[in-house]
Amino acid sequence: MKRALVSVYEKNEKLLDFVHFLCEKKYQIISTGGTFKYLKNNGISKIKNLSNIISFSDFLDGRIKTIHPNVYGGILANRSLKKHMEYLSIHQIDTIDIVLVNFYPFFEKSKQYKNDSLIEFIDIGGPSMLRAAAKNFLYVTPITDQEDYFVIKKEIEKYGYPSLRLRKKLAGKVFNFTSAYDSAISQFFLKDDSFPTYLHLSYEKKMNLRYGENPHQKAAYYISKIHKGSMIDFHQFHGKELSFNNLRDMDIAWKIVDQFSEPACCIVKHATPCGVSLGKDIMDSFKKTYESDPISSFGGIIAFNILITKELAEKINNLFFEVILSSNYDHEVLNILKKKKNLRIIKIINNSSNYYDKDKLEYVKVDGGILVQQIDDSMSFDYKIVTKKKFSDQEIKSFFFAQRVVKYVKSNAIVVVKGTQTIGISGGQTNRIFAARQAIDRALEKRKKNLVLVSDAFFPFRDVVDVAAGSGIIKAIFQPGGSIRDEESVKACNEHGIAMAFTGRRYFKH
Repeated sequence: MKRALVSVYEKNEKLLDFVHFLCEKKYQIISTGGTFKYLKNNGISKIKNLSNIISFSDFLDGRIKTIHPNVYGGILANRSLKKHMEYLSIHQIDTIDIVLVNFYPFFEKSKQYKNDSLIEFIDIGGPSMLRAAAKNFLYVTPITDQEDYFVIKKEIEKYGYPSLRLRKKLAGKVFNFTSAYDSAISQFFLKDDSFPTYLHLSYEKKMNLRYGENPHQKAAYYISKIHKGSMIDFHQFHGKELSFNNLRDMDIAWKIVDQFSEPACCIVKHATPCGVSLGKDIMDSFKKTYESDPISSFGGIIAFNILITKELAEKINNLFFEVILSSNYDHEVLNILKKKKNLRIIKIINNSSNYYDKDKLEYVKVDGGILVQQIDDSMSFDYKIVTKKKFSDQEIKSFFFAQRVVKYVKSNAIVVVKGTQTIGISGGQTNRIFAARQAIDRALEKRKKNLVLVSDAFFPFRDVVDVAAGSGIIKAIFQPGGSIRDEESVKACNEHGIAMAFTGRRYFKH
């Protein structure tokens, strides 16, 4: 007789349908505690309680329920070895052909519980039985994903049992899942250790992407099973499937606008902000942002930190953006935006007004290794004025605004602002003078004056100050300081009548 051991936390109609199918195919169903009662109450009459097989009922509040030789012997026996089968016969242990298990919901509960009560959601018996079944996939079918029911049923109908190829694949899925499960538990216990000896990541595939950075590269998007964040629970209302680049740009655009309480807009292109502004209302913020760099904004990702108005939606429809992000949309605005066939309309569910745990670490893959560092969420509120000329209150306000932008621009990064509007942004250059010239040139095109320049790192030479002074539009500079030639830059500022402050905070972004 074929036997299937069924012990699950998640009980639903899919499970009932699958177990009914197994009964029709003459499988003896063996089950435990709550699962036994659920199946019995829902029409599975030919079912055996596991407690009868192991000669005792569960105890220690259910902590000991399936751990017994009669269970693991039936799962792990190598059926091609005569001595294994003789041992089972002597001890009256029946073989088990299918092990269908899902676990206590540690992933879900880890986002709700922050103390030791979470320990009760660490499953012991479930992972052990599944691992045993997966190890013995030559004879046993391990099942942990209800999405596999269909293909298993199909093969049992065709062959009378799941094929070896399928059993091997299911075994791989078991270890893939249990490793993520154990990783989540490990991270819970080591939450105060940012850099443990072994790096474990618990991520689940959310979707396949249209493609990677280029159309010939395949890609998928995975989300954390134990952490929260703005890119986990977003909802797409409309538009084409997302690509690898879309998600990277979305992440940066949202991180920037989510820093502000005032109406904010950000446009990102190729993982770099090309325009950021605050405004008296969302339309004002949008106009200033788009004006910052209308050429680069073409085909960009645009984000807003407050509700989009009907007037703004109609304006956006006359332009070309790949993705639009907001924390909410009203029905009329959605209908307007949906007129653009390919525009991806994204609602961010987890935002700063709906508190979420932001990532604490970031990872960069290199060939054969992975770099891990703390997320740079710091802000510099201290600065030291080092020039004869002082700062106006508006210039200080501009600095605090630009600081939140420059940290998301690739180094070497220069951001030129007027009030709380970016006028020129440049980064990703191999030296700071190139970046400064580009940012200032963009500002000159807009014919703005009395601007503030913010740098992500110190000036190794006075040349940036000289270029800024030569433009005639830069009146204040903020930079980290720390170069052995700092005095040259200070002297240059005093010569040109420019105010400068050292912030003591570097924002490299490679």
